[in-house]
Amino acid sequence: MTPDVSETVSQFREEMDTTVTGVTLGVLAVFVAVRFAFPNAMTSQVIPQVRGTMLDAFGWLFLTLMVLFVLFALVVIVGPWGSIRLGGPEAEPSYSYPAYLAMFFSAGIAAGIVFWAPAEALFHYGSPPPFVDAAASSPGAASGALQTVFFHWGISAWSAYVAVGLPIAYYAYNEGAPLRVSTLLRPFLGSDTADHPVAKLVDVLAVFATIGGVATSVGFVGNQFLTGIEYQWDVATSNVDVFVIIAGLTVVFTVSVITGVKRGIRRIAGVNVVLFAVMALAVLLVGPTATIVTDGALAMGTYLLEFVTMSFGPLLGAGGGGWFDTWTLFYWVWWFSWAPFAGLFLASISRGRTLRTVTATGVLASALATVVWFAIISTTSLHLQTSGAADILGVVGEEGYAVAAFPMFEALPGGGLLVFLFFALIITWIVTSADTSTLTVAILGTKPGVAPETGSRIFWGVLQGAFGFGLIVVGGGNALQSAAVITGGPFGVIALIGVVGLIWTVYDTEAAGEGTPGVKSGDD
Repeated sequence: MTPDVSETVSQFREEMDTTVTGVTLGVLAVFVAVRFAFPNAMTSQVIPQVRGTMLDAFGWLFLTLMVLFVLFALVVIVGPWGSIRLGGPEAEPSYSYPAYLAMFFSAGIAAGIVFWAPAEALFHYGSPPPFVDAAASSPGAASGALQTVFFHWGISAWSAYVAVGLPIAYYAYNEGAPLRVSTLLRPFLGSDTADHPVAKLVDVLAVFATIGGVATSVGFVGNQFLTGIEYQWDVATSNVDVFVIIAGLTVVFTVSVITGVKRGIRRIAGVNVVLFAVMALAVLLVGPTATIVTDGALAMGTYLLEFVTMSFGPLLGAGGGGWFDTWTLFYWVWWFSWAPFAGLFLASISRGRTLRTVTATGVLASALATVVWFAIISTTSLHLQTSGAADILGVVGEEGYAVAAFPMFEALPGGGLLVFLFFALIITWIVTSADTSTLTVAILGTKPGVAPETGSRIFWGVLQGAFGFGLIVVGGGNALQSAAVITGGPFGVIALIGVVGLIWTVYDTEAAGEGTPGVKSGDD
């Protein structure tokens, strides 16, 4: 090894948290070994059965938790504690607000927003949810389908991230705790939280959930990219092509995380958001503009009015238990599995912001951008299908949901340009979610209070890329996704404990006569 490489490896060994890294690698190694030894049993029986049992037994809990997180976010936004400033009254934000929003939005939603926007509404159109009183493939089903995607991708998902991120940020910047997921348990484990066995377990679960969630997304969207190339240009792709694409993406997001938040992650997030806005505006202008505006507004109103009914569907006797398990509950625990990584990243960039600004950005602004995107893309997909301008479902039936976007773009003016923009957007979404997740797992895999250096960032970046490649070539994506979701359920409970602890801490501070810490007149 050259001196530079040797020094990097030595530094990686010195800063590595052996417990978190070792246990995580051990679990992943066991997963891979069992996957090869018993591929069918693992993929189609054991892990899916565990996931199904968890959803059946604790579905009521996950539904309740998500509503509590939404209520918590609203209380922080409108309540007096929202004025608490992270880092103290004189702390200043490290990033401009546009950059702050762009980074968190790009990290939190990931490439799934590209994959599912043209596809999910079509699925609900053909098989309406139990709370939609309309026949399949009818105008009412189309409206209900749009309402459903708003529900699954809206304020609930983003509230789960804030429920994890806000306690971490408060304890890190106002009480000097380390930036780790386990820090949210500080009121219950004490000031030495990072070295507590329970804290180590929480950090291990966070790393595993992050790698599982992000690697699965890389696999899904990487598959969409390759399938789109095959469909669009009628060419066959091989494992070599898969390797080249995933390796290229891994190099890009690893370099991004090595260069840091300000020089790498911030700039790529900015490019991603600009492409995202250009794509949305282009489809709005060349697509069924009037229908997008009217149907989007109607679905938004229905979504807000029926939020409680949709949130507690099975508990309110709405029926459709199997549908809720497949869709809503799966989404909820999926967001819970992403919450450690998204919440920790939100905390890491929020110094100098008030709790109100962090929450409003993390929930309201991010959810609004997501809903607008779905309103434009999903409404266009539904309109083209229902009007007969494109047989998107016919193509999906032959090729799968990964290609839903391409026949949609073909039916629009300037479809060729839109396809290229779409491919570019797939790449930027993968990179922006992978670089931030790499940073967060590098933080968790490093000793408390030590910033991960180049070696750690390269190691975790390559590991995530390797898993993404393996999921496409070898398979096992559904099993790893289910395994990540299984860890998401406990994180919903951990997040609730963190929220209770934060409320207790702030209330106790005021009751002791110390005033509300970090309060500064005005907002960001």
